[in-house]
Parts: sequence; C-alpha cells; structure tokens
Amino acid sequence: GCTSCKLQLPRWKQFMQEVDSTLNRPIPFVFYFHPKDMKELRYITRRDVFTYPVCFDEMDDFNQLNHFPGEMTFQTFLLDKDNKVVAIGNPVHNPKVKELYLEILTDGEVVKAETPMTKVNLDVASIDFGSFPQLEKQERKFTLTNTGQHVLVIYDVVTSCGCTKVNYSKEGIRPGEKAVQTVIYEAEKAEHFSKTVTIYCNADNSPLRLKITGNAE
Repeated sequence: GCTSCKLQLPRWKQFMQEVDSTLNRPIPFVFYFHPKDMKELRYITRRDVFTYPVCFDEMDDFNQLNHFPGEMTFQTFLLDKDNKVVAIGNPVHNPKVKELYLEILTDGEVVKAETPMTKVNLDVASIDFGSFPQLEKQERKFTLTNTGQHVLVIYDVVTSCGCTKVNYSKEGIRPGEKAVQTVIYEAEKAEHFSKTVTIYCNADNSPLRLKITGNAE
C-alpha cells in the first residue's frame, strides 16, 4: 500500500491524545522512519499536521542494529521504563492491540465493559467505485443489519488507507434494525486502487471486512 495508508498519522494523533488524557500525563512516543521517498514523507507529515518529533533514518541504522521483522505489524512495540519490550503490535491498526496497550499503561485500570454478543449482516462484501476523476471525492453506502438479540455496537472502523474514511453510526443498532454507513474515498493520485475497510463490533463474525476498488483517473 501507499506510505500514507501504512502510517495512518491522523489515527496516531488520536491515540496519543487518548493515552495522555487517560493517564493524565504525557507518555513519550518515538517514531523512526526509513523512507524510500523523503520528499513524500515530509509532504505527508505536513499534510496531516503531524507535529510530533520524528526521526528520518535515511541509512536504516535503527533497523540494522535491531534486526526488526519484515512484517510491519511487528515493527511497533511498547517499552517499559527499562526499555524492555512488553507488548508488540500496532494500536492504530488493531483495536485489540490498542486495548492491550492501554491496559498495560494503566496497570489494568482501564476495564472494557462486557457487551453481549449479537449477530450482524453486511449487505455487500465489496464496493466498486468504478472510474472517476481523481479530484472528485467519492461516496458510497453500505448497510449493517442487526440480526441478533442484543444491541449492535461498532467499536472501531479501520481502513487500510488514509485516502479512505467511513462515517459510521456511534449509536447502538437495535435488534432487527438497519444502519446505513458511508465510505468516502479521496484519491491522492491517479491510480487503480484496492483497499479494505475493517469493522470491529460485538458480533460473532467480527471483524467484518469490506473491499473497495476503483480507478481514479
């Protein structure tokens, strides 16, 4: 995927703010980037107004010293005060990892309320945006139907790309009811794209995955 998709800097800003507000004290976050395209990375940090300190590791020294796995999922980790790794995973890509990080940081004081499980139906498995001019923002709809016995709660919606956003219902969806959600795609450049929207909720088949494709010209 594109660099912006992988980094998800706006979501990192949200997570850092949540950590600071939850703990009532600042927690240091350290970002090391080994960019293939330095100009692109500088553009992305400016565009996303990412004002936190970052290190541009042009020679990949940090990785060569530590021999990180090639899988991006394992290149984010939580350290204790002695700089020992206590958890691995990307909290902006996976709500379960986010929950784990917050639990460790608060010594278990953050307790997630138990929500009864229900069942949900996603009306489409994929959405094809077709061909459209690159500068035109695109919107499509999809529907979630609560087919279970308890209120459906959407915990989080994670997109594989910063170009993709989802406006989803923050209110619970009652049994038998439907909720129409909106997926928005704003192309950064002209290209054929294939992205994934992942929906985390209190359903037996969570997470739900919606594939979106199209061609920005």
